[in-house]
Amino acid sequence: MNTATKQVRLKRKEEHRVLEGHPWVFSNQIEGIDGSPAAGDLVTVVSSKSTPVGTAFYNPHSLIACRILERTGKPVDAELIGERIRSALALREQLYPVEHAYRVVHGEADFLPGLIIDRYNEYLCVQTLSFGMDLRLPAICDALEELIKPKGIIERNESPLRTLEQLPLQKKVLRGTVDATDITVGGIRFRINPIEGQKTGWYLDQRENRSLAARFSRGRKVLDCFCHDGGFALAAAYAGAESVLGIDSSSDAVQKARFNAELNGLPGATFEEDDVFERLKKLIAENRRFDMIILDPPSFTRSKKNVQTAKKGYRDLHTFAMQALKPGGILATASCSHHIRPDAFLDSILRAAEKTGRKLQELAWQGASPDHPTLPSVPETAYLKFGIFRAH
Repeated sequence: MNTATKQVRLKRKEEHRVLEGHPWVFSNQIEGIDGSPAAGDLVTVVSSKSTPVGTAFYNPHSLIACRILERTGKPVDAELIGERIRSALALREQLYPVEHAYRVVHGEADFLPGLIIDRYNEYLCVQTLSFGMDLRLPAICDALEELIKPKGIIERNESPLRTLEQLPLQKKVLRGTVDATDITVGGIRFRINPIEGQKTGWYLDQRENRSLAARFSRGRKVLDCFCHDGGFALAAAYAGAESVLGIDSSSDAVQKARFNAELNGLPGATFEEDDVFERLKKLIAENRRFDMIILDPPSFTRSKKNVQTAKKGYRDLHTFAMQALKPGGILATASCSHHIRPDAFLDSILRAAEKTGRKLQELAWQGASPDHPTLPSVPETAYLKFGIFRAH
């Protein structure tokens, strides 16, 4: 598509971040628009001095009005999208030469803004979170069939982020067929149905964090809060924990976790359906204590307006966890809320330690698995925070 007559001009006082490499242009950063581009069209983004910045997807209905894909003048077409998927896949195949469950494309961090692709053996799950990428879904599927030759490609477009682009929420099989499959991660098998479950079927971003936390679990009594389908819990049991109790408010998640425990022959891992906050209060009242507590809650906020409430939620959660943790116990805790910055998340941990009279040793602090890369110029890509502490 010719972008020459479709231009978006930036405001002089609002262009700094975009010129430094951030791919998003917000609607309030735009001085003017030429050529009447429609949603999903390619436009040329130019500086306040009319110097070309890059080629972007445009959406007049979104707060993120432009998502820049290319800054060198190279055509943005099916060939470019295929090249970037091929480059992203090469990295994952180097990272995981034996296992076949990983994120193939991680949106902006793989220079394909608004595109998520996850692999579960012979199946691929695709999310298109921008209008421009959604229009190019057939070309994306063509590239995936050429590169990977999957048995099935599934659209998992249920993310609320699509509503911000005025895109419908939907899931369906786009190509081929789909069935349940067993993935192996860190020596542990999990039964996955790519058209069901959270996100695209499984939380791939915590892969390395589960393995790291498991190193501290040997011989310990472990409590895994918000256990989902047993990722952290089974890693702990597999590593030699004395016992593991997983808690989740979802009956479906608990059933899946129990199934996965049986699948791996790990009877020491048990799972119960309950509200985590209420269960922690009950455990404290009963004077039950654990050697290790793992916290991996869902996002506490999806918008800036709820950040203060989310911060309080994390402080309360960490306070309860430290009260249920034995002296010298291990706390492993995560936040996937990108609106909660690392310093704010750490502050919630430190305030809870102060309130409960605990002294902390930081043993690890990291983000998502390397198949979920980040861009230094785009802090939004560094959404996951994960810390391991010893609490005295």
